[in-house]
Amino acid sequence: MTPSDTAAADGAFMEEALSEARLAAAAGEVPVGAVAVLDGRIIARARNRVEEALDATCHAEMELLHRCAAELGDWRMENVDFFVTKEPCAMCAGAMVNARVRRVVYGVSDPRSGACGSALNVTGFPGMLWQVESVGGIKSEEARALLQDFFRQVRIRNKKPAINADAPQEKCPS
Repeated sequence: MTPSDTAAADGAFMEEALSEARLAAAAGEVPVGAVAVLDGRIIARARNRVEEALDATCHAEMELLHRCAAELGDWRMENVDFFVTKEPCAMCAGAMVNARVRRVVYGVSDPRSGACGSALNVTGFPGMLWQVESVGGIKSEEARALLQDFFRQVRIRNKKPAINADAPQEKCPS
């Protein structure tokens, strides 16, 4: 496969991960989606389910690991590539290292808590028994826009109504 073929395939698979992220947003979850690819075909899909499951570990990547293991009948994923819309956190990156995922391709970087090279480099830490190849920036603008729109909507929903300056104000009892 030529580099341009790889880039085109990566973009197509990331578009599928973005579809999962949109489903997450529609369900009130932080819009992160993921797909797992083996031999050029998607074998599993996942999205964030933290709010739905009331479980902080239900990130898209963790969900994907569970679904891949079920599909493969094995926890080892040496030939599997993950496509995730946002750079994985330390928990997810560590789980991918332990599962021996071959490669993680992500959309938008996370400079505060990304663990594929932005804030930490869990996937490429030299002391680990396995290293996951990491490629970032694939369809990053689309992934960023989804996240920004989601959090903008959250801020709007959580905003308290402005105080009407013309309305009579109650006095505090002295």
